[in-house]
Amino acid sequence: MTNLVHEFIFHAASASPDAEALVYQGHRLGYAGLATQVDAMAQLLLELRINAGERVAIYLEKRFEAVVGMFGAAAAGAVFVPVNPLLKSAQVAHILADCNVKILITTTDRLAALADVMQQSRDLHTVIIVGSGAALPNSSLLQGIDFVYWDEVCHKLRSLARHRRIDSDMAAILYTSGSTGRAKGVVLSHRNMVAGAVSVAGYLGNTAQDRILAALPLSFDYGLSQLTTAFYAGASVVLMNYLFPPDIVRAVKTERITGLAAVPPLWHQLAQQDWGDASSLRYITNSGGALQRPTLDKMRAALPATQIYLMYGLTEAFRSTFLPPSEIATRPNSIGRAIPNAEVIVVRPDGTLCEPNEPGELVHRGALVAMGYWNNPEKTARHFKPAPGQDKALPFAEIAVWSGDTVRLDEEGFLYFIGRDDDMIKVSGYRVSPYEVEEVVYATGLVAEAAAIGVPHPQLGQAIIVVVPRADGMSSAQALLKGCQSRLPSYMVPAHVEEWADMLPRTPNGKIDRKFLQLSLASFFTDQVK
Repeated sequence: MTNLVHEFIFHAASASPDAEALVYQGHRLGYAGLATQVDAMAQLLLELRINAGERVAIYLEKRFEAVVGMFGAAAAGAVFVPVNPLLKSAQVAHILADCNVKILITTTDRLAALADVMQQSRDLHTVIIVGSGAALPNSSLLQGIDFVYWDEVCHKLRSLARHRRIDSDMAAILYTSGSTGRAKGVVLSHRNMVAGAVSVAGYLGNTAQDRILAALPLSFDYGLSQLTTAFYAGASVVLMNYLFPPDIVRAVKTERITGLAAVPPLWHQLAQQDWGDASSLRYITNSGGALQRPTLDKMRAALPATQIYLMYGLTEAFRSTFLPPSEIATRPNSIGRAIPNAEVIVVRPDGTLCEPNEPGELVHRGALVAMGYWNNPEKTARHFKPAPGQDKALPFAEIAVWSGDTVRLDEEGFLYFIGRDDDMIKVSGYRVSPYEVEEVVYATGLVAEAAAIGVPHPQLGQAIIVVVPRADGMSSAQALLKGCQSRLPSYMVPAHVEEWADMLPRTPNGKIDRKFLQLSLASFFTDQVK
């Protein structure tokens, strides 16, 4: 039985050494080769004095070295911190300083962009440079840091004993980022990651014959999941640094991809593509937000033989629910039931269970519940609390994740997402879910993408603005509002349709950046009053 996440790779290498593990830009790496490189990275980190539980950051685009760096850190007994390559220098500096990163794995180009902020990372003592040819930045701000070229030392390593780790030890810290405030680090144990991979690979039916396209950031739990589930099953992963939707469709066909994961904004774009013959695609999955019905219908029509899994998850518990493909036709708006080895509970503010169809907070308990937020006891105490309904005779309370998301559970045990507390719009005393508004907006068929947000209003408290990209055209604004008026109560009808200059802004994980839209339009109604 595998207890540590990096052991997936060594187990697969032992069982099928020649099986393809990774593909990147036409280059292919088998499981035996991947295991050798992961072990060499672990040895290098040990040579560089990494201690048990210390953090190793990987600031790279998706490539072989990024995967080797993460799992090599875990194999050494350290903790890996994947940093989204889209982040700017100040955001990267915050992550390096916040979790006291000791060793950074990156390229000279990326290091040059960080030179001015490196002094904030007081614990950083070594940078491992991936690739060769480019000179190191000539900056006094990099003094006191040792630089090592991975390609030059990988063949000179001794065989050092790895730090002993057990499944309850830290394995990774994933930083969730937004437009406002500092990113917070979610701490995952080996047990969290192993249990998640086993559960998800189980209901997706992953086998060694699968070929999974990794198009999402590896710093995103949903993106990292493409690696862990594949390695657990001994499957192959094709690494892709996302370019444009046609490139994804082309990669699916060229590499005979069997599994593809994406978030709703990307699915909206992929639904517009000509998929042609994508017969290899066994399944697709959605998480990171509700997949709107028009997009879902287009994907079902484009890929009639492909199974579609609608999922709900949060970084603090990896994955919570999934809707089996067999239920798509009858309940396409549901987020399904709890995944294997997890329990999802819907509770009132006092922790008592909700009745069927009564809105309440989603609480997740089980082996996937993360260890909390790094160096943030206040936020940890807010979201990681004792699970409801425990016997008071227990000596220690079991900790669950209180998601802050509002859902309802129907009479048949299927869950439906209503909204996130942070996103709920308060109009004249009413609580409005932006997702309900967006569902109606998409149903009009007038726009391919939209975001409903709440902004301050002098009379209503907040008012609803629907933001659409300029490509959809403002000529449809009145028709869109008319469609909302015929389907929504008056307090839920948008007060304004705003044209956005380009495609709607994204977070580094590819979701629509609602916070940025809210900040950008915060003074819309107050400016009108002036």
